[in-house]
Amino acid sequence: MTDFHFGAAMAVWLASLILLYVVRLALRGRARHERTDSHGGSPFLAQSIMEMGYWGLSPLMDWLVTRRITPDHVTWFSLLPGLGAGVAAAFGWFGLACLLGTMAAFADIIDGVLARRMGISSEAGEVLDAAIDRYTESALLVGLTVYYRNDLPWMLLSAGALVGGFMVSYTTAKAEAAHVTPPRGSMRRAERAVYLLTAAGFTSLTKEWFATEAPILFAIALVSVVANISAIRRFATLMRSLR
Repeated sequence: MTDFHFGAAMAVWLASLILLYVVRLALRGRARHERTDSHGGSPFLAQSIMEMGYWGLSPLMDWLVTRRITPDHVTWFSLLPGLGAGVAAAFGWFGLACLLGTMAAFADIIDGVLARRMGISSEAGEVLDAAIDRYTESALLVGLTVYYRNDLPWMLLSAGALVGGFMVSYTTAKAEAAHVTPPRGSMRRAERAVYLLTAAGFTSLTKEWFATEAPILFAIALVSVVANISAIRRFATLMRSLR
């Protein structure tokens, strides 16, 4: 199975999910979820897309609950495909990186929902989840930095996306530690994952059809610029709140 086939399979899966959710919208309306209602959308990721993702994962979450799979099990599992996505990206296997990265991102969603549904949320679990999240997200961007090591502008933008993502998450952690409401901003974890993973999947197709890596290059540049601008604005808002 070539990398093109991994990307094509992910494209078919995404198209199928969208089609099914459109049918759901027509028959029953939006699939509201407490998580999406509390976090809301942003200019870069509509709330309806987040609702579609949670709705698509509902059958899997129900199955995990019946099997008594704990949130920590899911969190630890996410580390394996997350690191694998980084290795795949380093070799330019963007379709495989999309598949593995999506598995890790979905596991990140599922563990929190499972914890709340099973009534076993804990601070220790949140710390583990946050640590694994940083490793899995870093793996993909480190892989992209390695892949573009001979192309300085794109290597720097990949590194910039890595730093920007860390700083956006760091502002949230600092706000919570200071007992201040975390400032709103763009390019949070979900947004970064959606742009990078979707672009990686389509890049496996464009490389085959048009010999271009434009989708992933666009995503890297967008995440790098917007995440760092967002981090600076979030820090400014946080400092004003603390003063």
